[in-house]
Amino acid sequence: MLFIWEEFLKIIKEEAGSQIVETWFKAVSLDDWNASINTVTLRVPNQFVSKWIQEHYAELLKKHLGRLLQAHDIKLFFIVTSQTEPLSRTIIPASIVHHKISFPQIILDKTTNKELPQTPQNDSQLTTPNISKNIVCSSKKNKPKETYHLNSQYLFETFIVGPCNSLAHAAAIAVSKNLGKSYNPLFIYGGTGLGKTHLLHAIGNEVKKQSPTTLVHYETTDHFINEFINCIRFDKSDQFRSKYQKIELLLLDDVQFLSNKEQTQESFFHIFNTLYEQQKQIVLSSDTFPKEITGLQNRLKSRMEWGLVADIQLPDLETKIAILKKKALINNIHLPDDVADFIASRVLSNIRELEGALIRIGAFSSLINQPISLEMARRVLLTINEKKKDGIPLDNVLKIVAKHYNISVNDLRSKKRQKDIVVARQAAFYLMKKLTYCSLQAIGSFIGGRDHSTVTHAITKVETLTNKDRSLAQKIKSIEQEILMN
Repeated sequence: MLFIWEEFLKIIKEEAGSQIVETWFKAVSLDDWNASINTVTLRVPNQFVSKWIQEHYAELLKKHLGRLLQAHDIKLFFIVTSQTEPLSRTIIPASIVHHKISFPQIILDKTTNKELPQTPQNDSQLTTPNISKNIVCSSKKNKPKETYHLNSQYLFETFIVGPCNSLAHAAAIAVSKNLGKSYNPLFIYGGTGLGKTHLLHAIGNEVKKQSPTTLVHYETTDHFINEFINCIRFDKSDQFRSKYQKIELLLLDDVQFLSNKEQTQESFFHIFNTLYEQQKQIVLSSDTFPKEITGLQNRLKSRMEWGLVADIQLPDLETKIAILKKKALINNIHLPDDVADFIASRVLSNIRELEGALIRIGAFSSLINQPISLEMARRVLLTINEKKKDGIPLDNVLKIVAKHYNISVNDLRSKKRQKDIVVARQAAFYLMKKLTYCSLQAIGSFIGGRDHSTVTHAITKVETLTNKDRSLAQKIKSIEQEILMN
C-alpha cells in the first residue's frame, strides 16, 4: 500500500502542485484496499482534513488511485485517528460536506506585475489547519536547523546513470565533494520526471553524510515564494533573507516558477549574491535552459549560467531497463527480463511514468496473487502509449512549437519564408509525424495546406540536422517532452 500511495503523491504533486501535497496529502495515508467491495480506506489526522479533502480532492483520489489499483468507480472511506487517543478510529464515508473557506492567495498587481499579499476572509467559523507551519515567518518559533527537507531515499547509489544524464550526475557528485568551488552554481534542467529532484536530494544527503554539521536546505520554488509572501505580510523580509543567507548548501527546485514574481526575484537575487560571494554552494533545477525562462530578470539568468549548466534528457531503452530493474529490486518486485523490456519500450515520456507502470503491474500482481508475466503487463499497460499518441491534437503540437520558437501560430501556418519561421515549421512537421498517427497529407493540410512532399522534405531535414547539431537535438527533445506532458 505504501508504494501505491507514494506513487499517488508524485502524480498529485505534478498535477496540483507541491504545496497541495505538503498541506493536505502528506497528512493522509492509504490504510487499506478491498478489491471485493471496490473500496479504498484512507487514514486522516482529523475530521476537518477529511471534510476538506472530500470536498476538493475526491475526484482526484478516485481517478488516480483507481488507475494505480486497476479499478473503476472506487469508493472512499476515511479513518479519523484521534490525536488524544491514537488507537481510536472513526469511519467517515466520503460524502461531500460543504464549508466555504477563503485562503490567502498570491496575486500580481496588474500595473506593476508584482506579488501582493492577499488578506484572507473567513466565511466559516471553522479554523483551517496551520498551512504555514513550515514557513519561517508565520510562526513565533523557527524550524530547527537540523530540519533540511531532504528525502533520504534519493541517493547517488539509487540513481541510474546513462548517456542521458551522465554529465548532470558527474557534476552533482563533484559539487557534493567540493562545496562552493566546483560548478557554482550548478544548474540542472530537463523535462518533468527525469531525475532532477533526485539529484538535488542526493547532493544534500551526501553532504550531510560526510559533514553532518553543514547547514543544508532543500526547497521547492513555489514554497520559497509562499514563504516570501508570508514574510511580506508580517513585515519580516529581513528575517527571510537572513535565514537563507546562512545556508551553506542551497538546493532550489523548479526555479522556472520565479517567472514574473518580481519581488521574489529581487530577494532571491540578493540571497544568491551573498551565498556566492561567501563561496557557499547553490544548486538549481528547472524544466528549461536559464535563457529560455520567460519572465525572469536578465541578471538572474546570467547568474544562473555562471557555473555549469547540465541537462537531463529522455533515457534510452537500456537506461530505462536498468531503472526498472533497480526500482523492482528496491520495491521487492520480481520483474522478468521480457517484462522489463516491454515496459521500457512502452513508456516514452519520463522516469516517473516508468516507475508508475512498474508499481501498477506490481500492485496488480499482488492483488490477484499471481507472478508478473508478459501477458499481465500487456493487459495492465494495454493503452498506455496508443492512447497517449492518439490523444495528442495537432493544434497542441503547433502551439507548443510556436511558444518554444517565440513566433505565432499564424506565422507557422502562413506562407512566410523567413529562416526562423521555416525552421520552426519544419520542427512542427517532424513532431506531428513522430507523436501522432496523422498522415503526411493531413499534417500538411493542417499547416497551411502543404502537400505531403513538403512534409516529407521537412522531416528528412530535421532528422539530418539533429544527427549533426546536438543543441538542435536537445531543443527538439525538450519540445517533445512538453508535448507529451500536456
